[in-house]
Amino acid sequence: MATLQVAANTNIAARAAITSGAARAMTPLRMWCAVVGSTLGAFMAVLNIQIVNASLADIQGAIGAGSDDGGWISTSYLIAEIVVIPLSGWLAHIFSVRTYLLTNAVLFLIFSVACAFAANLQQMIVLRAIQGFSGGVLIPMAFTIIITLLPKAKQPIGLALFALSATFAPAIGPTIGGYLTENFGWQYIFYVNLVPGALMVGMLWGSLDRSPMNLSLLAKGDWPGIITMAVGLAALQTVLEEGNKDDWFGSPFILRLSVIAAVSLSLFLIVELRAAHPLLNLRLLVRRNFGFGILANFLLGTALYGSVFILPIYLSRIQGYNSEQIGMVLAWTGIPQLLLIPLVPRLMQRFDVRLLIVVGFALFAASNFMNVHMSGDYASDQLFWPNIVRAVGQALVFAPLSAIATAGIEQENAGSASALFNMMRNLGGAVGIAALQTFLTKREQFHSNILTNSVSVFDEATRARVARLAAYFTSHGISDPATATHKAVVAIALGLRKQANIMAFSDTFYLLGVALVVALVSSLLLKKPGKLSGGGAH
Repeated sequence: MATLQVAANTNIAARAAITSGAARAMTPLRMWCAVVGSTLGAFMAVLNIQIVNASLADIQGAIGAGSDDGGWISTSYLIAEIVVIPLSGWLAHIFSVRTYLLTNAVLFLIFSVACAFAANLQQMIVLRAIQGFSGGVLIPMAFTIIITLLPKAKQPIGLALFALSATFAPAIGPTIGGYLTENFGWQYIFYVNLVPGALMVGMLWGSLDRSPMNLSLLAKGDWPGIITMAVGLAALQTVLEEGNKDDWFGSPFILRLSVIAAVSLSLFLIVELRAAHPLLNLRLLVRRNFGFGILANFLLGTALYGSVFILPIYLSRIQGYNSEQIGMVLAWTGIPQLLLIPLVPRLMQRFDVRLLIVVGFALFAASNFMNVHMSGDYASDQLFWPNIVRAVGQALVFAPLSAIATAGIEQENAGSASALFNMMRNLGGAVGIAALQTFLTKREQFHSNILTNSVSVFDEATRARVARLAAYFTSHGISDPATATHKAVVAIALGLRKQANIMAFSDTFYLLGVALVVALVSSLLLKKPGKLSGGGAH
């Protein structure tokens, strides 16, 4: 029975347009146009998240959204994206790769522009959700095209290109978003997709082969799996995005969604392991390299998106930087990657890919540990070298990790592998950001309590400090001694709060470093691709 099931799955997937004889007969020029065009789409889809996050305050003010509700501008995009990623392989088989990819590429551009004309929060949420649903398609489809269309010897080059979307785009997004918002207005963060988007559509139009649609497969789809997965992931993403703001399980809304997510995703696992034709082949996770690769990729997403989330908050809250200044600091996590990533395929030919992954994770972890001794004057100059080290580490990790995790994946399992690999990185980012938000809040409260308890009005040093500050305020125009003393006490309290925040950020970077050490350990358990059994992608 199991053999028949595998054979049936193989027979269905083997008919996918992307692995057809016509696709294999593509000229090198058309093949690379398809790879470059699809990776450009993935780059824009990931870039759009960080660009919008960098300008969220300006967008909220323009459309009259409060700070509490404005977060749904990003959340709606992320929910739609994480739901569509695992569906993309199946939908591409139904509508054909060319039709499915081109349609969503065009829709992504249309709704990008539409977002710039949103008049209120409700319109923006709907438009961003559709933009996320179409943009989310571009990420796994690019990965699938690389691991199925390219010959095995050329896959490291394709994966290096894809790394630009996975690691370079989140790093450079705040820089572009901050510059456009400060100099031209928030609408331009949506217009910026048009030129590269037109190039993407042109390259895909000329390179992907036409193939018939298989609409009859809609009736044969794994609908129980699709429904439970969509409901579970949407609920989980909402919990992760909104949980910290709503006090987690202290909120009935978050509690209900958590139960829905747990039940739906548990049912999804049961359905997928029992279905004759599952939406995703979860049995890939028991393969040593893919399983440990997924774990490392999840933690990479946690640190990748977590650090992009934490650094702007630190620079804004502690150093008072605006979005453009924050972007310039984060640019140094992106620019070196642009130079290094093209060299990674050659390094993969010269060295064991596992060594590159370990060195990459070690450098990424070290960049976070470099930030654990922060002080009030820890700003752009002090962050320069940690950001450079982080950029080198990220550049070394992604393409080798993708290559070793997907080595030995058969053509019929390429869609499931792509969906799981990309979904888990995005899910890692969502979990990481949610965890870091809560951790930062709790650690700030912890340090604030410790520092406050150490300051007493009965202590001579404290009284002397209050007296000096009161004298300062008196010499600067405050004649009432009581008012001057009150301002002195407030100033000390604010100083303590700032110091508690700085210490909390230091703890947060330490936590990110620990997560990357765990990823490093999981990468040590990977086997060399040449020792794997079974066939490769070709």
